[in-house]
Amino acid sequence: MTTAVTDLFLSLTPDKVLEAVEAGGLRCNPVCYALNSFENRVYEIELEDGSRVVSKFYRPGRWSEQQLLEEHQFLSDLEQAEIEVCGVLPFPDGSSLKRVDHIYYCLFPRKGGRAPDELSDEGIERLGMMAARMHNVGAQRDAASRIRISSETYVHNNLEFMQANQVIPDYLEARYVAAAQGIAQIMDERMRGVAIHRIHGDFHLGNVLLREERFYALDFDDMVVGPAIQDMWLLIPGRGREVKRKQEIWLEGYQQFRDIDHQTLALVEPLRGLRYIHYAAWLARRWHDPAFPATWPHFGSEDYWAQETVDLEEQLQICRLSDPHAEPDESDGGEEELTNKDFFWDMED
Repeated sequence: MTTAVTDLFLSLTPDKVLEAVEAGGLRCNPVCYALNSFENRVYEIELEDGSRVVSKFYRPGRWSEQQLLEEHQFLSDLEQAEIEVCGVLPFPDGSSLKRVDHIYYCLFPRKGGRAPDELSDEGIERLGMMAARMHNVGAQRDAASRIRISSETYVHNNLEFMQANQVIPDYLEARYVAAAQGIAQIMDERMRGVAIHRIHGDFHLGNVLLREERFYALDFDDMVVGPAIQDMWLLIPGRGREVKRKQEIWLEGYQQFRDIDHQTLALVEPLRGLRYIHYAAWLARRWHDPAFPATWPHFGSEDYWAQETVDLEEQLQICRLSDPHAEPDESDGGEEELTNKDFFWDMED
């Protein structure tokens, strides 16, 4: 598999982290704690006055400077609209992004709180309202450099990478590719005429902070331009009657601040399929990073790809059969046990 060693963090020692923050104009005490993150590197830093900040070092080569600045612009726009997010802290010179060696980094305020284990109906409605307010802001300007959620970016580009690097076993490749392309075709059909704009893109419970009974949206690293419904299904990731009931609560909350076409519920299953493919390709692209084999030892095995292929073929069939307006099947025993853990990008606790 062809890899680029420049996307590793080999030079990023604790001393280098403190030096980088000080080079940005802030004096630090010699206190630096690594926080959980696989895609990036994140540290809690103590400043000279005893206060704490969080420094985030982006994986080299993943995002361009313009893409990162568009993330920061979205956060700034949201803060100005008084939406609860964890926005970027400016450095003393007013900038939000610095670079050490080949690694971009920024600062965030340290916020206490916890990720909610589950959501009450009230919490679902409140997060629907939050998403609508975020999307009102997101629609006010473009982010021309950010990824668009589409079959091209999430399926075809990832298939091209995996095939070029012989990631999928030969005897499974044709089946996997056929299923992926089938999901891509359905996605293309259902996206016709659907509005897209800046959205969070990775809005699962792991990226929601509950602090003093208020919800905060965290980690806009995977911010994309895409359909609004993407910021619903990851919060409510299962299937079945109970999930549909919760989706309706989210939609009721959302529509208090922004209109949404209920027809776009037909995108949920194709979007789920796109994420299966994008997640597998993400692991493959990062496999040369020692943290990944240690955390996902089963990835890349024949058993792994056999199950992935079956899962993707089943997802294709679900996409073909999915109808958001169909009456629930009364024989349905309840929702399928899909949770956010099935879809996390960067498994932060």
